[in-house]
Amino acid sequence: MNAHIKGAGGIPWSEELVMATIIAIRTAAFLVSSSSPSKVRASIPSTATSISRFRAPPSFHSPTFSSLSARCSSLNDEAAETVPAAPPSDEEKPSAAPPPPIISSINETATTMTTITAKELADGLDLRVGRILKAWTHPEADTLYVEEVDVGEPGPRTICSGLVKYIPQDHLQGRDVVVLANLKPRNMRGVKSNGMLMAASDESHENVELLSPPEGSIPGERIWFGSEDDKANQLDPATPNQIQKKKIWESVQPHLRTTDLCVAAIGEHPMRTSAGVVVCNSLKNAKIS
Repeated sequence: MNAHIKGAGGIPWSEELVMATIIAIRTAAFLVSSSSPSKVRASIPSTATSISRFRAPPSFHSPTFSSLSARCSSLNDEAAETVPAAPPSDEEKPSAAPPPPIISSINETATTMTTITAKELADGLDLRVGRILKAWTHPEADTLYVEEVDVGEPGPRTICSGLVKYIPQDHLQGRDVVVLANLKPRNMRGVKSNGMLMAASDESHENVELLSPPEGSIPGERIWFGSEDDKANQLDPATPNQIQKKKIWESVQPHLRTTDLCVAAIGEHPMRTSAGVVVCNSLKNAKIS
């Protein structure tokens, strides 16, 4: 019987109640889920669709409906304003700044740095001018010479060298040489060798020539790499233990070569004494050991 009671605008109260309930549900949904209004719209039928089920006349102006409809519209606008902006797509994102340019000549730079490092390490070598006082063939090894060499110390050093195949014995007597003097002594077939004579050799190691200090060099003078002024900056030599432990000689040796003029050098730094540069007789671009 209540279904036949008319409300404002001539619409039964039951229908008006249903419409008000729909609007209230939609309003509550917006209040609870205002951060996702799109989901609410998808899950709840629009007010217009719900109302169309009721054959309300165009003149329908229920006070309840009007106030709730206005509130619903207001909440809808507020919810739309609170929706966070979608992050830009990959196409919309600004392109990242280009990486800094890479060094154009990496190999050249690496080579220069290696040469500098090798040159600094070479300063730890105790290379000295030596003079061979006496030489003979090792009694227990026919490929070795035994030499007594003056390196500026109270007595001569005994040094063994594998030069028998390359240099006649009589070419050694009284000759000035370059001696690596801060290696640990080595026992070579019963003879303790206390140093190494420096020589140049070709790639096949078929030709070997001793390095020769310039005329006027004094036995015992320490040899350096670089210009005449670099002598003043030369560091004290490393100890034999440091040479062995830090593998200084093994690090320096691959960088030692002769130039096109047969000058011994490390990179662009010539080996020299106070009298001039150190050379070999004829081997160009040869390794030194």
